[in-house]
Amino acid sequence: MRSFAGALALSAIFLTGTALDSGRAEAADMVVYNGGDVTSLDPHKLSGDWEDRVAGDIYEGLMTEDPKAKPVAGQAESHEISDDGLTYTFHLREDARWSDGEPVTAEDFVYAFRRLQAPKTAAQYAYLQYPIKNAEAINTGKIEDLSQLGVRAIDDKTLEITLERPTPYFLGALTHYTAYPVPKHLIETNPDDWVQIGTIVTNGPYKPVEWVPGSHVLTAKNEEWYGVDDLQIDGVRFLSMEDNSAGFKRYRAGEIDWMTDFPKDQFAFIEENLPGQAHVVPFAGLYYYVFNTSKPPFDNADVRKALSMAVNRQVIGPQVLGTGEPPAYGWVPPGMANYPEDGARVEWADMPYGERVEEAKTLLSEAGYGPDNPLNVVLRYNTNENHKRAAVAVAAMWKPLGVNVELNNAEVKVHYADLRAGDFETARAGWLADYNDPINFLDLLKSGVEMNYGRWSNETYNKLLDQASSMQDLEERGKVLKEAEQIALDDSAALPIYYYLSENIVSPKVKGFEDNVFDKHRTRYMSLEE
Repeated sequence: MRSFAGALALSAIFLTGTALDSGRAEAADMVVYNGGDVTSLDPHKLSGDWEDRVAGDIYEGLMTEDPKAKPVAGQAESHEISDDGLTYTFHLREDARWSDGEPVTAEDFVYAFRRLQAPKTAAQYAYLQYPIKNAEAINTGKIEDLSQLGVRAIDDKTLEITLERPTPYFLGALTHYTAYPVPKHLIETNPDDWVQIGTIVTNGPYKPVEWVPGSHVLTAKNEEWYGVDDLQIDGVRFLSMEDNSAGFKRYRAGEIDWMTDFPKDQFAFIEENLPGQAHVVPFAGLYYYVFNTSKPPFDNADVRKALSMAVNRQVIGPQVLGTGEPPAYGWVPPGMANYPEDGARVEWADMPYGERVEEAKTLLSEAGYGPDNPLNVVLRYNTNENHKRAAVAVAAMWKPLGVNVELNNAEVKVHYADLRAGDFETARAGWLADYNDPINFLDLLKSGVEMNYGRWSNETYNKLLDQASSMQDLEERGKVLKEAEQIALDDSAALPIYYYLSENIVSPKVKGFEDNVFDKHRTRYMSLEE
C-alpha cells in the first residue's frame, strides 16, 4: 500500500504540472523524451548526454554549436589565437547577461574554470579541459594555487586562455558544458542552494523554471539572453523517462514531440507508418562493454579476448536491434578528424565467426575455465529495452563457451555511479564524441581518467597519448594515436560492439531539427508548427 505521504507528494507534483500547463496553455512548449534523470543543473556535476540536452539550453559557453554541431561564437562574439597556438583571447558580448540581469563577465569564466579543476569540486569531466595550462596539475593536486590555471580576465569583457600546447580541437572543447560559466556573484553568496529552482540563474537561451527529480525539467525563455527575440519555442519539458516503449506510445498519442531514443523493434513500423519521422544517421559514438580489470578473471587478457571474440557484431545492429548499427572492431569511430582513415582494428576482425568461437573456447580452457569450472559473469546494463536486447544476445553468444551470464540492470544514474566506483564485473557503456578528435575516445582508456571504468592500465599506451598531446604535426600525431589504439585492442582493454547511429524520432510539427554526426540539437534553432 502506498504511504499517505507518498500519495500527497505525487498529488502535489501532478497538480503543480497541471497548473503550470494551464498557465502556459498558449505557450509553444516542446515535450522531449530525454532518457535518464538529470543529476544536477550544475554544469560541473554532469556526465550524460541526457543532461547535456538540458544544460546546452540553459547555459552558453564562449563557443556554442550551430545546427550542424560546428563551433560558432557564443558568449564571446570574437576571438584571436596567437601565432604559436597557445594563447586564445576572447571578447565577450557587451549584452551577455545572467537571467537575473547581472552581466556575464570574464571573471565568471575564470571562476568557472578554476572551480571545474579544483579537486574539491570532484568534477568527473574536468579532464576534458586539461589542454589549459596547469589544469591537470591543479586537478590532480600537484598545484594547489588555483590562480596558476592558464585563464585570466584582462578586463570585464576580455578573457585570455593559455594552453599547455597547441590543441587543434580546443574551440570544439569550449562548446562542452565543462566550459560553461557559472554565476560567481550567486555561488559565493549561496554556495549550497544556488542550483535550486527559484534561486538558480543561467546565461543560455532558456532558464529552468521547474525541476521534479524523476519526472522532468521544465524551461522557459531567458528574457535576458541576447538573442531571445529570435527564439521560436517558449520552453521545453524534458521528461525523465527510460522506458522507450511507454514513451513511444505517448509519442504516437501526440503527447511527446521528440524522442531521443525509440524501441528498435519498432523501426520497421515507424518507417512504414510514420514516414520521415525517424532520424537514423551515422553518429560519432561507440557502444561497448567494459571489463573490470581490477577483479579476476578479467585481469586476464586472454579471458577478455575470448569474450570479445565470441561477440558476433555483424548481427547485433541489423538483426538484434534492427536499425543496422555498424560493427565495431576498433575503438575510435570512423571519420574522426586528425586520424588515419584506416584506423586500428583487432587482429581477428576478418576471421570467420565459427573459427573465432573455437579459438575463444581454447583461450578460456587455457585460463582454467570449462565444463567442470564454468566462468560465471554478471553483465550489467542501464535500464532500456535496447540495451536489454543487446545483453541477452551477447549472453547467448557467450553460452557456447561455457559462460554463465547473470543480467543485472539499474537506472542510468545508478548504473554509471557503480561503474565509476568499480562496482561491476562486466557492464555496458557508451561514449558520444564531445569534439571532433580521436583523443576524446582514447582518453577513456588512459590511467587515472575517471571514465576509464575498467581501470585498464598500460604504461606504453599512456606514454603514447602523452607524446601525441605535444605534437603539432597532425598527421604524425594521428599515427602515434593509432599505435596507442592498437595496443589497447591487442590487450582487449574493453569490448567495442558497434558504432552508434543517432536514433531520434521527431514529430512533423517540429521544424529546424537537423541531423548531424554529434547528435546535438539545440532548441534555439527549432520551432513548432501545428
